[in-house]
Amino acid sequence: MNLRKVSEEVFVADEAIVQVGDADVAFLKRQALASPRRRSRICAHRSGDDALHEMVIAIARDSYVHPHRHFGKSESFHVVEGSVDVAIFEDDGTLETVVPMGVPGSGRQFFYRLSDRRYHTLCIRTPVVVIHEVTNGPFDPALTEMAPFAPPEADHGRAREYMAEVAARVDRYIAGERP
Repeated sequence: MNLRKVSEEVFVADEAIVQVGDADVAFLKRQALASPRRRSRICAHRSGDDALHEMVIAIARDSYVHPHRHFGKSESFHVVEGSVDVAIFEDDGTLETVVPMGVPGSGRQFFYRLSDRRYHTLCIRTPVVVIHEVTNGPFDPALTEMAPFAPPEADHGRAREYMAEVAARVDRYIAGERP
């Protein structure tokens, strides 16, 4: 596949027919583990202005996905490899629900869609998770709001502590202890 490198973690497939296979997933995992933010993606859409955005994304367990929400957008993804828990929060940071996800046959959900404007993040449960994400474009960072109850991505120590706390809350939720 012909890929155009946009950044250390973003590659765009420059082909009329985009095909992603095992070698591409292995490439993404290597890139994710080597990137500062510990994630990497192949965009099947050619431009941020496209109406539909499809990405295959590899995210390492220690990557911090700041809880965020989208305005006027839906997102869905399915798991290609690994497992992850999607944590969805109330506006004040209270854990609302958890979607345990894995590949088909894992006993976990393999597909999820969020159409409402809710804060969410990922608790990655395997060394790397690979997902296929779909959302509507165009890309506009102003349509994403970072949760004020979570530390900023640049504060690595607090972000790591916060995600350990979120993972513990997610574990209790999955065990049947509701918030």
